[in-house]
Amino acid sequence: MTRRGSMSAGHGIGSGLVLLFLFLAPSWGPLGAQDGEGVQIPAMERIESRVKTVPYGPGERMDYQVRLGPVSVGEGYLRVVGVESVRGRPSYHVALGVHGGLPLARVNDRQESWFDIETLASRRFIQDLHQVRYKSFRHWEIYPEEQRWERVDEDGMSGEGVELPLDDIAFLYYVRTLPLEVGRTYTLENYFRKDRNPVILNVLRREEIEVPAGTFQTLVVQPIIPEARGLFSEGGQAEVYLTDDDKRLLVRIQSRVPVVGSISLHLKEYQEGRRLRR
Repeated sequence: MTRRGSMSAGHGIGSGLVLLFLFLAPSWGPLGAQDGEGVQIPAMERIESRVKTVPYGPGERMDYQVRLGPVSVGEGYLRVVGVESVRGRPSYHVALGVHGGLPLARVNDRQESWFDIETLASRRFIQDLHQVRYKSFRHWEIYPEEQRWERVDEDGMSGEGVELPLDDIAFLYYVRTLPLEVGRTYTLENYFRKDRNPVILNVLRREEIEVPAGTFQTLVVQPIIPEARGLFSEGGQAEVYLTDDDKRLLVRIQSRVPVVGSISLHLKEYQEGRRLRR
């Protein structure tokens, strides 16, 4: 990673500021991936081999500037809050927040995820969204062993899950563990709601970019969610820039949204966390 400058040791402009960060619309299945030639990579081998060296830990924080075209319209963050117990399983607690917007289109969103520190399987996912005139609170409890999920805020709402599920935010952290070889396509079947899979990742190129936090060598990934709307739809031309090193920091995310235009997040500051060891 090349860095210059200072850096310290987180669907329209309404629904889009937060979910520029990835997947408000998708859903996935058991952890596995395919390359462009359709060769299946065993799910359990892949995840068990990485849990010892995931590139994040408690205390990690990334802070972002949100831009609409060239104009700064807000701020965001992505952080590992800590490790907490969910139904007796130690789990990473991570949070994504975005606030800002224009005078008549304000956003104040927070999403939280709890995923197992050993398997990376999601166990709880909460969205608290305040976007212009839209408000929504959703609380999912996810049961990997039973391959099902429940909506706590909607009594009786439940559905079929997958063996090693990922929610919208947990998926960001899973992507950071992938090898991401340029020219490869990864087809992931891991969203916690089985009927919302798959998600496709095209690894497009290497590129040096400059953001407020500095200058970085990056891998550029195009996420595609078939049949989804907004930032990561097949026509959205979204690109996610991850540092081309073992940290896999998310330094820029950009997409084109109908009516709104170009929207992007740019890393301002990064604080390293304490990596856990088994």
